Formats: sequence, C-alpha cells, structure tokens
Amino acid sequence: MSFSTVTKEELARVEENRKSCRLSELAALIRMDGMLQISANQKYSLNVTTENASVARRIYGLAKTLLELPSGIVVRRKLRLKKNNSYLVKIYPKGMEDLQELGLLNDEGEIIAGITKKLIKKKCNQKAYLRGAFLAGGSISNPEGNYHLEIITNNIILAQDLSNLINVFNLNAKISTRKKIHVVYIKESEHIFEFLALIGAHQAVFKFENIRILKGMRNQVNRIVNCETANLTKTVDAAVRQVENIKLIEKTIGVNALSDNLREIAFLRMEYPDSSLKELGEILTPKVGKSGVNHRLRKIEEIAEQIKKRAKDK
Repeated sequence: MSFSTVTKEELARVEENRKSCRLSELAALIRMDGMLQISANQKYSLNVTTENASVARRIYGLAKTLLELPSGIVVRRKLRLKKNNSYLVKIYPKGMEDLQELGLLNDEGEIIAGITKKLIKKKCNQKAYLRGAFLAGGSISNPEGNYHLEIITNNIILAQDLSNLINVFNLNAKISTRKKIHVVYIKESEHIFEFLALIGAHQAVFKFENIRILKGMRNQVNRIVNCETANLTKTVDAAVRQVENIKLIEKTIGVNALSDNLREIAFLRMEYPDSSLKELGEILTPKVGKSGVNHRLRKIEEIAEQIKKRAKDK
C-alpha cells in the first residue's frame, strides 16, 4: 500500500467534533470530487466519485450525520487498466439551502467557483477544508524518493484559493498547470511535514520524519565517504607523482645532489610511498609538520620540472 493511501486512510479516521469543521471538510470533499445534477423536476443530487473506500465512507458518514441528507454508495468495478473499485457516493440535498451551506451556490443560486469564505473563517475550519481537499484530490510521493505533495483540480479559481489557504500557514504552496489540470503542490520536506501535521495525519508525520532523518543520515554518510575517497585519491596521486619526480632526479643529477633536507625526505618518500605527509613528518628527526613536508616535496617537484624543461629544450 502506498504512503499516499496509508495517509488518506488515517485522515479518513480523524475524529472531528466541531460541526463547522466537519461541514468545511465535507464541502471540500464534494467540491473536489463532486458533480451537481438537477433533474427536470428541480430535484438536486450530488455525485461524488473516489477510488478510496475510506474516503467514500467518510463522505457518506458526514453527509448522513452532519446534514442528515439521504445518501447511498454505489461500488463500480473498473474493467480496463487499473482494476480497483470506484465508489460513487450519491447525496440528495433537500433544497438549495443545503447547497448554499456546502458553499456550492451563492444566495442568488449561482455556482461558486472557489472556496466560500464562511467555510474557512476559523483555523479549525481551514485545516478541515484542507484535509477534505487532500482526501479528495491529493497525493504524496513516498518520502523514500523525492519529496512532493500535490492537490489536483480542473478549476483554476479553486486551485488559487487552495494555494492561498495553504499559504496562510506559510507552507510555500505553488501552482502548475498540466494541460487543463491545475496542480497545487508543495516540494520542501519541512513544509510537507507541517502540512501533514496541520490536517491531522500524525502517524504519517512520524513515518515521514523517520524516513527523512534516515535519508539525511545516509546522505551525510555518503558525503563523508565521497569526501574521504576524493582526499585519498588526491593523496595517492600526489604520492605517485612525488615518487616519479624522485626517480627522475636519481636518473639524471642524482639524489645526492639535493640538499640535506630534500635528500632526507626523498629517501623517506621512496621507502614509504603510501604514507601521508603527516606520517612522513612524524618519522623525521626532529619531527616536521605537514606543511613543512609538503614544502620540501614541492621543492623536489620544482627541481624535477626544471630537469624536464632542460631535456625538452635540447
């Protein structure tokens, strides 16, 4: 089961006692996934479709207990591609007043495109509305991979209102458009963490944070290993070059032509080709620091370069 599905199942079990907040959540669920039908005899029906059984039960339960509206669930089996069930929740509003209470129609009976302000007056209303919006049109990628949370709608005004509502909590939500689909998304792991906590997905928050910590530790270990590998490679390359320089000097002018300090370090490097500069300095008597050893080997390199230059000029 995907992380997104597990998160939605948790959210569908959130207990919300405040009536206004339950109304806000139901309004978002219907707004995101619902379709309003008006029959010839002016009878209204709301058809809300979802592929998540927990979400379907949530919609049905809220409609029955909150507004006491006649409701039913139809289970439909998909025959192509994904063969999971699809759930159609049918809700029958008693009149225009119910639709207005759900923020679908204004006082003149006209359809409202965005989020009705009365549904998000309080903080708890705002959180409940976002929970409903995520349950209906949201998804979150597995935090083992890239961090990404999104809510999809085909209504640009609703997308803008959702983005603005999320950003009331400073979560840096943005909108992208894919053909006629508008995607409200959050990419920063810290903001996704805060959004999940905000809408009540506390178990998902713990799992998300644990995975995030483990990923951070793995990344840190990889950085350390990569850094150490790079330093080791650099040290080995430098040691090989230093040995080659000393061999060149031995073949041409002879190591004995070097000063005492340079001759001493040259013999040590040939004897301990795998040792670091610090280790070479510890062997010398008296001991010499890493920078001192490096200085001597640079002098030897300069002499070797001069020998190469003279050979090239001949």
